[in-house]
Amino acid sequence: MTDERSPRLALPLLQPGQAQKEVDHNEALALLDIAVQPVVEAVSVDVPPAAPAAGQCWIVGAAPGGEWAGRGAMLAGWTASGWRYVAPVEGMVAWSLADRVAVRFEAGAWRVGEMRATRLLVGGEQVIGARRAAIADPAGGTTVDGAARATLREVLAALRGHGLIA
Repeated sequence: MTDERSPRLALPLLQPGQAQKEVDHNEALALLDIAVQPVVEAVSVDVPPAAPAAGQCWIVGAAPGGEWAGRGAMLAGWTASGWRYVAPVEGMVAWSLADRVAVRFEAGAWRVGEMRATRLLVGGEQVIGARRAAIADPAGGTTVDGAARATLREVLAALRGHGLIA
């Protein structure tokens, strides 16, 4: 009997004539419970917690030890039968309870609080798009209004600070 697994989440597959199919089926359900819409206690944790509760998950750090040794970057979930691990796939997103932000797996690493988008809509209206070209601070001209220039400098500094202009 082969140990065939699904290509994306490595779920155990049932085989024709296989005895005790419920073992593989239950293992697949336990892995799905970790992998589908994951919520993790924390990200980049290298040491397993001493007393995890069933259903709790963590994202294993880069230098794991103990029962997590060799499982770097994986989702580690505690079940009634012990630890289960799910290898992340490109684009996987989880919610970090410790950070209160989404974490995304990209290019072999978890990105905490970073989301990629081409634009941001609120109420159907675009509020943030691609960064625009730089705008020079006010200078020169024939009429000098110090208060207006100071206000423009503050507006430009805020736009630069938010990354909206270069």
